[in-house]
Amino acid sequence: MALADPVRRRIIARLSRGPATVNELAEPFSITKQAVSKHIQVLEHAGLVTRTRDAQRRPVHLDAAGLEALTAWIDRYRLIHEQRFRNLDALLATHRDSQVAASDAGATAGTAEEATES
Repeated sequence: MALADPVRRRIIARLSRGPATVNELAEPFSITKQAVSKHIQVLEHAGLVTRTRDAQRRPVHLDAAGLEALTAWIDRYRLIHEQRFRNLDALLATHRDSQVAASDAGATAGTAEEATES
């Protein structure tokens, strides 16, 4: 759910290049800094980012371990669904082949009947 919002996905993409402050993260968006802070809180709650204190600055960092865990979870489901799509492709190919064979058999039978009638 944390990555369902395009703003949060863009924040993650920006943080993949290095830490940034809320002000830096808010620059490309036409939303308030408070809204960006709320997005960061959602990402923190999901374990994808952390905040640290550096004197007056409070940079936001990408939490590589959290992102790695999320990626592993996504990959597991991606592999399951890829296998299901391969199974569906094989089933559709079998169905298509049986329809072509039935069509060919019907055409061959029709030709044999025409030859018999002549």
